[in-house]
Amino acid sequence: MQVFRRICYADPGWLNKRAAEFLEEFQQVQQHLAVPMQVDGNIWRPPDQSWFKLNFDAAIFDEQNSSGFGAMIRNNQGEVMAAMAARGPPVSCSEEAETLACRKALEFAVDVGFSELIVEGDNINVMRAVSASTRNFSMLGNVIADIHCILCGLGGVSISCVRRDGNRVAHVLAKFARGLNEDMYWMEEVPQVAVESVYLDSILMNR
Repeated sequence: MQVFRRICYADPGWLNKRAAEFLEEFQQVQQHLAVPMQVDGNIWRPPDQSWFKLNFDAAIFDEQNSSGFGAMIRNNQGEVMAAMAARGPPVSCSEEAETLACRKALEFAVDVGFSELIVEGDNINVMRAVSASTRNFSMLGNVIADIHCILCGLGGVSISCVRRDGNRVAHVLAKFARGLNEDMYWMEEVPQVAVESVYLDSILMNR
């Protein structure tokens, strides 16, 4: 502690420099996250070319004292690039479940190599928190902070809120997690449990 004090007193400009660096970094993070949240309708819509859409959802299993997470990544043709279903911890409310699902889905997307994403969920409060550029002081603030860190590492990001019918595939995968003992992942393959929902999305988006 004494050594630290001597350094500070000997070079008072050092703290100013570090403070300026932190301020610049903070402003860059806020600018990166200052993405207006879009609200889409009832139909899943493909992303623009070269982008990928990550849909996620959560389910609560009260009788099992657990939750479930589901996510799918598709390209501009509606083709499935990757998907996952995972069991989650006990949660106190749907917003906690959805926030945890968002973090899990983003971690999955980064792990499998996607960096330009439209992130889409169906809980408007969670999507607002994810897209906000200000610090979140709720009980989920630490999870939101984790999500912001992941988003800052992406090459490009857009946040979108969709109604449940536009998020049907992720919802099916989240409910499927009820019977899982370990996380399941699919690469360039449609999970059997989600075939019908993916097909329905394909029909609707091509109308």
